[in-house]
Amino acid sequence: DRDYLLDKVQLIEKIVDETPEPAELAAKLDESLNSHQGLFISITRGDVQLFGKGGITFPVELAAQNAADQPMDWTDGERQLRGMSTEISTTQLPGRVTGAVQSMRLTLALDTQHHTHFMQMLRQQLAVYVVLATLLSGLLGWWAARSGLAPLRTMKERALKVTAHKLDERMPIDAVPVEMAELAHSLNAMLERLQQDFAKLMEFSSDIAHELRTPISNLLTQTQVSLSQHRDPETYRDILASNAEEFQRLARMVSDMLFLAKTDHGIQLPNREDVALEDEVMSLLDFYDAVAEDKQLRLQVVGAGIVVGDRLMIRRAISNLLSNALRHAHPRTEVTLTVEPQGDGTNLCVTNTGDPVDAVDLPRLFDRFYRVDKARAHPSSDGAGLGLAITKAIMLAHGGGAYVSSAAGTTRFCLQFPGPRILRSLRVTSNPPQTTANAPY
Repeated sequence: DRDYLLDKVQLIEKIVDETPEPAELAAKLDESLNSHQGLFISITRGDVQLFGKGGITFPVELAAQNAADQPMDWTDGERQLRGMSTEISTTQLPGRVTGAVQSMRLTLALDTQHHTHFMQMLRQQLAVYVVLATLLSGLLGWWAARSGLAPLRTMKERALKVTAHKLDERMPIDAVPVEMAELAHSLNAMLERLQQDFAKLMEFSSDIAHELRTPISNLLTQTQVSLSQHRDPETYRDILASNAEEFQRLARMVSDMLFLAKTDHGIQLPNREDVALEDEVMSLLDFYDAVAEDKQLRLQVVGAGIVVGDRLMIRRAISNLLSNALRHAHPRTEVTLTVEPQGDGTNLCVTNTGDPVDAVDLPRLFDRFYRVDKARAHPSSDGAGLGLAITKAIMLAHGGGAYVSSAAGTTRFCLQFPGPRILRSLRVTSNPPQTTANAPY
């Protein structure tokens, strides 16, 4: 607007300077400015108006401003005007002697209604565009969120399918973004652990029902038979003695199960002390001497060492391995107990020569009630298959572990004791082996 008004000022100054006659001046100004709609002009000399166009009232402040490059805004009725005022100097002012410098005031204004209309239209269009953009952005955001969360919905659907009877569902790792792949992998690992633990629990429930059913059935059958007719006191004593043996077996089984249940929730060692492994082994060899002689087995102890733990629990673990080795060793062979340093700890290994254990059975030998003998019976054992499980639980309570290997007829069970070791002088003995529990495969 300022540039437009300044351009008209220059045009009017040129026309005024070139036109000496008042009548001719008005005609030329009308001719030149007739096509400029919304332009209002007033040319005065003193109090005399030489030219006027538009019929508006110019404010007094505009003439007093006298700043041609700073337009002024005002309102005339419903019109929004923007104008400026300036002095015109010319040598050919109408009605004066040519050559004398004369001046007059030029005041002009521009109707800015078209600006208001433009801004109103712009606001309306911007409002429409903002509403459309908001709706479109919301729609795109909803679509993006729905697409991005689609893998989570898939995981949710898979998770809803997981039940106690259907634990093989897994999360789709390849079908999810890399950001969710780690979550899917973790969920799959959790489901895998749950499936394995649930399978073990079901197998444990089945095994314990089987193990308890046999002695209970024996007790029930024997009692019913004894009650079917009158018998002499000696017969009743024999029956009660037989029942007592079955009750002892049940009591031992329940005691072992309670011990394993405690280890599942973590147990504290009753006593922590330095335990000389070779001394514990020697005391057990004295107890198992008779069993070894019956099978013509030679018992040998190699090495020595001291570990920290509960003496009775360690002795029970060694006893389980030793009784297990004696039971499955071939006659006229050797059973060796070796105490040796291993890394930062000490290993105690029991080795016997007998039937090799299948590689499929090795990982499960320490499971509860698991036996290589599928018939669940061994001619020389009345155990319930908890001995090795108890041995592993004892080692875990000591912060160690237990493992087994079998090759070419030689089976080797080892107990891993952690922590610093104290080695003592090596000892070799053939004196055979106290046991607290039997531990069949």
